Amino acid sequence: MKDIEFILKQTRDSYNWTNEFLKPIPFDKWDLCPDVIKSTLNWQVGHLIMSHYFHSIMVIKGHQMDIIKRIPMKEYDEYFTNSNPELAIGKVASNILFGQLDFIQKSSLALIQNLKSEDLYQPLEPSPVPHPIANNKLEALDWNVKHTMYHCGQIGILKRIVAERHDFGLRKK
Repeated sequence: MKDIEFILKQTRDSYNWTNEFLKPIPFDKWDLCPDVIKSTLNWQVGHLIMSHYFHSIMVIKGHQMDIIKRIPMKEYDEYFTNSNPELAIGKVASNILFGQLDFIQKSSLALIQNLKSEDLYQPLEPSPVPHPIANNKLEALDWNVKHTMYHCGQIGILKRIVAERHDFGLRKK
């Protein structure tokens, strides 16, 4: 499997897992903040929107104005990057965040699909914030997958607390 195909598959898989966990949870539970985890589904989704943009778009191709026009990144940075999740409660409707997550994921996958293998080993696009892990584009895209799955685990815990345990299809019928 070529480099691009592999990172594209890994990215698609991490996005699909996230969405599979999120879809069955009613939006009215997305702002619940259980004491045991001190996070919300809205914060997790907003954070993933920000991180997908940074790790799989901005440091790969630079700022993309079509995305910035559709998602208020500057505002979301205040709520969903390093802030306390409780401060974001009630700031953005869950259905809007979920739609924006879908949009950013599709934008990310389209960008990756249009890369060439040699692009992966190029330095990152300049950013006012240095990338915490990566030195080249492949490392940034790989971190995007790992970071997404880390938050997918948190989403799984939140889902279990506010709604139901995720059914992986392993339960006997």
